[in-house]
Amino acid sequence: MKFTAAQIAGILEGEVVGNPDAEVFKLAKIEEGTKGSLTFLANPKYVNFIYSTEATITIVNRGFEPEQAITTTLIKVEDAYQSFSKLLEYYNQVKLMKSGIEQPSVISENVTYGENLYLGSFSYIGKNVVLGNNVKIYPNSFVGDNVTIGNNTILFAGVKIYSETVIGDNCTLHSGCIIGSDGFGFAPTDEGTFNKIPQIGNVIIEDNVNVGACTTIDRATLGSTIIRNGVKLDNHIQIAHNVEIGENTVIAAQTGIAGSTKIGHNCMIGGQVGIAGHLTIGNNVRIQAQSGIGKNLADGETVQGSPAFNYGDFSKAYVHFRNLPKIVSDMEDLKKNNL
Repeated sequence: MKFTAAQIAGILEGEVVGNPDAEVFKLAKIEEGTKGSLTFLANPKYVNFIYSTEATITIVNRGFEPEQAITTTLIKVEDAYQSFSKLLEYYNQVKLMKSGIEQPSVISENVTYGENLYLGSFSYIGKNVVLGNNVKIYPNSFVGDNVTIGNNTILFAGVKIYSETVIGDNCTLHSGCIIGSDGFGFAPTDEGTFNKIPQIGNVIIEDNVNVGACTTIDRATLGSTIIRNGVKLDNHIQIAHNVEIGENTVIAAQTGIAGSTKIGHNCMIGGQVGIAGHLTIGNNVRIQAQSGIGKNLADGETVQGSPAFNYGDFSKAYVHFRNLPKIVSDMEDLKKNNL
């Protein structure tokens, strides 16, 4: 896929300085730019690279004026960093602009779908599924019976959506994630074995949610496991049955959330956090990486540690913890000297 400097300037409302017909077909860092690549200069500490880069086109701030000879064609914009980000988004949209139904694939009875459906080969769509407009389902994906998927939602290769799941508009589910598998519900018996408790609820994912690769979201025992609007989930996260995650909360990789815990909106949860079940986590909470949460957290708390406590107190305590061998040695010396 090739773009000329003139085309890129049109997308970014920029000004071409150099050859408007210069073509690019790849992206690169400015220090690694080669012929045919597009790069950008936003950070002043990288300015020296613009005089040596072999990139064909470079996006720069409108006020930039080279002090030496350059070979790259410039596109001047108001904000080079924001413009490059906009271009990446545009490129990604073009790259994902697929449609059509590939074979072999299976569409079961009573399925309805909107315009511009893309269904990759070796994918299965169950009975009574409803798909919105511009839905993209990549190869080797499974969508179970009675699932609803909203407009502009993307399921990358190998996604598995169990029955009764509801997914909103503008969601992205990355490869290998599993939505709607059974919650971990077993009842102990007098014989020491465990009987499975049927998990008959579902999962609801609202609009603008991103689910990372190999993340699992379990269906509810009764009712729904709910992921609210704007939530962003990293890779390898486990969300158990009947959990609810509030709007615009972000969770980093390898975090596990046990059943029936409610998490508020605009929270930030670091990697490898463990959250026990049946808790309430307030709004705007910050949980540092590798923390263990075993009690409710109020709005606005920032915590760290396992078991977690106030972040400021943790930082102070950690200073003493690091000095603990010396403190113990000093105490032993005091005891020896009968002080």
